[in-house]
Amino acid sequence: MNRLMTPLAGIFAAFTILLGSTFSPALAQDKSLTVFAAASMKNALDDINAAYTAKTGVKVTASYAASSVLAKQIEQGAPADVFVSADTDWMDYAISKKNIAEPTRVNLLGNSIVLIAAKDSKLDNVKIGQGFDLATLAGDGKIATGDVKSVPVGKYAKAALEKLGSWTAAEPKFAMAESVRAALTLVSRGEAPLGIVYATDARIDPGVKIVGTFPADSHPAIIYPVAATATARTEAADYLAFLKTTASKTILEKYGFSFLVSPTT
Repeated sequence: MNRLMTPLAGIFAAFTILLGSTFSPALAQDKSLTVFAAASMKNALDDINAAYTAKTGVKVTASYAASSVLAKQIEQGAPADVFVSADTDWMDYAISKKNIAEPTRVNLLGNSIVLIAAKDSKLDNVKIGQGFDLATLAGDGKIATGDVKSVPVGKYAKAALEKLGSWTAAEPKFAMAESVRAALTLVSRGEAPLGIVYATDARIDPGVKIVGTFPADSHPAIIYPVAATATARTEAADYLAFLKTTASKTILEKYGFSFLVSPTT
C-alpha cells in the first residue's frame, strides 16, 4: 500500500512546490504567534493583539495566567514565542533557564497595587500608611490576593504589608489565589470582603471598587518585562516592536498601565 501511494505523494509534493509562489500570500496570512502573558494583561493585550492582527495579518494566540505558572510552562517546553511577566523575578528566572532570548528583553510597563472591596461595600477612602490595620478592617472575612510565595501581585502585597507593619496580623486572613484575576473574582462575587490587586484589574471589573492605594515606596517597583523566547518564531521581533509603538501605548494607558519606554511611531 505504501509503495502505491509513494508516486502520488511525489506528484502532490511537486505540484505544491510548483504553485508555491501562487499561494504565498495566503500562506503569509496563516502566520501566527503565541504569547504567554500575566493574567493582569488580558484586556489590554487582547485589544493590542486585535490591532496587530488587523495590521499584519498575523494571528496572535494569548495564554493568560500567573507569571510563575507561565515561566514554569515555558521551562517545560510549552510552545510560546513571547513572554510578558508581571515582575522582573520571573523573567529573570526564565532567562536563567535559557528559555528567553535575553537581548530582546524590555521593561515595558508599570502598575500599582490597590485595596479593593465589593462595589456595594460601605468601606471607602481607606488611608494606607505605616501601621495600617488591615486585619481589623477585614473583620471576620478574608483578604484575597495572589499566592504571596509565587504570584507577583501577592509578592508585592506581602512586601508592602511587611514594610507598613501590617503583615503579621493580617496573614491568617489571606485567601491565596492562583492569579490576580482569580483574587479579583473572589471580591467581585462577595466571597472575600477585601482584596489586593493591581489598579488595572480593579478598573475593568464593575463588581469592585478601589478603597485605597498602596504607597509606591512600600513595595518594589511593579515592572512588566517582555521578551521573545529562545524558540520564538521570526515574527516575534515585529510583535515586540509593535508593543513599543504609540498605538500600543494608547491602549495600555487606557487600561491604567504606565508606559516605561519611549514609544515609536
